Amino acid sequence: MHGTGDLCRWSPSRFLMLVSFASIFVPGALGWSKEGHIMTCRIAQNLLGPEAAHAVEHLLPHNVNGDLSALCVWADQIRHWYKYRWTSSLHFIDTPDKACTFDYSRDCEEDRCVAGAIQNFTSQLLHYKEGSTDRRYNLTEALLFLSHFVGDIHQPLHVGFTSDEGGNTIDLRWYRHKSNLHHVWDREIILTALKDYYENDMNLLQQAIEGNFTDGIWYDDVSSWKDCSDILSCPNKYAAESISIACKWGYKGVKGGATLSDDYFNSRMPIVMKRIAQGGIRLAMFLNQIFGDSEEGIASPT
Repeated sequence: MHGTGDLCRWSPSRFLMLVSFASIFVPGALGWSKEGHIMTCRIAQNLLGPEAAHAVEHLLPHNVNGDLSALCVWADQIRHWYKYRWTSSLHFIDTPDKACTFDYSRDCEEDRCVAGAIQNFTSQLLHYKEGSTDRRYNLTEALLFLSHFVGDIHQPLHVGFTSDEGGNTIDLRWYRHKSNLHHVWDREIILTALKDYYENDMNLLQQAIEGNFTDGIWYDDVSSWKDCSDILSCPNKYAAESISIACKWGYKGVKGGATLSDDYFNSRMPIVMKRIAQGGIRLAMFLNQIFGDSEEGIASPT
């Protein structure tokens, strides 16, 4: 994938400075909102085995105190910087209008899409066990890109139609304010859920999501979420899921200029929460397999 050669030239101190600087300038998000990405990474980190947890802490800059979620929006923060402009196309997949399917060879030209990015950065991180003397890749950046892109591929409108840019050009109203269909799925549904049900407390929402898969309504489904024989092929499955959901639930019944409110929110909110849960569980599976924990690729919840 284009740009990987550039990743190996950053020193840890230089990267730490960039992380601090990036936190000041945050352009509009491309993927899940910051809340969605943070919850995805927190869910994943809670499911890491000891080896993966140690590797993640080792790769993260010291100033975040081992908290992966603190940098899960980093890939959005730097995508417009000159050095990282090549990453802009890695956050999404454009699929043919109304096809409602994903085909890697058709939709991921030269590997430049979110599915290709996940494969690429997974491959880089698999070199971690070769030791710190391996300078071919910046594995800190690879970890942050992988963690972010696993979140992105689970946002259904990130695998949306080409002509409307994944719903970005479908302008509408969300209750009383202007928005667009992509932003509704990125953030509006999450923020409305936080306001209406969780006292604007993201920790409460995260706990509810985790409760649904540890012993709640999704408990019996979790094993199927992890069903993937080769982690390098898994992103294709996740992309296919997302475009199917986008067609059945994202685009369905929505036209430009529409007003979306309770009916849309109440029927789509469980889907958004389930995709965040799936993203977190699958990110944990990736990191556990990459860094050497458990054959199943996921640890027991803590």
